[in-house]
Formats: sequence, structure tokens, C-alpha cells
Amino acid sequence: MEGPVYTIDVAHPPRHPDRVEEELNDAVRRVRASRHVRILKVIHGYGSSGKGGTTATVARNWAFRHRARFRAIINGEEYTPFDAATQEMRAALGNYDDPDLLHGNAGILIVWVH
Repeated sequence: MEGPVYTIDVAHPPRHPDRVEEELNDAVRRVRASRHVRILKVIHGYGSSGKGGTTATVARNWAFRHRARFRAIINGEEYTPFDAATQEMRAALGNYDDPDLLHGNAGILIVWVH
């Protein structure tokens, strides 16, 4: 883990929903244990149908259920310099380089961990 972001890819290869949640819980523990990392970037993909896949739903539902553990949850399509939660997070943690910031990537989820 370097910088303020820890990235986890739970979409490749595809996993059972229970396994996705286990990996997300483990990733949050890693972020909390770090002295420098405060952001969990989850790559959940968007599904082959183009309507969002099971893994995306599992990841977003998991984040919602555990929202009290997080300062913010930002869906990839909202992760832009114009989003208030993104602005607050980046002001608090620094304007680190992130290629996903300007792309409205519906295949990711940004979790700002307490």
C-alpha cells in the first residue's frame, strides 16, 4: 500500500458474492491498520450486460450496510472534482494522482474509511 489509496479488484476473476464480502472486509481491516492509507478503491466491474453486474451490486450493498464505518462512499460515476464528498475527501487527504477521477467510472467504488 502506497499513498492514501488501497485498491482491490473483486471483479477479476469473478467471485461468489460471499467471497467478495470477505475480501472487502479484509481490505477495510488493512486500510484501518495502515498509518497512511484512508481510501479503499474497489474495482467491482460493471457486468457484461452493460446494466451493472452481481459483483457491483454486492460491493455497493456491502458499503451501504457498513456505511457507519466510513466517512464517505462515492460511486465511481460520481467520483469527479465536482462532487462534494470527493472534494472533501481530497481536501483532507491531499490531491493525490488518480486516473479514475475524471472518467465517471461506474465500475469502481471509493470508500473513505474512518
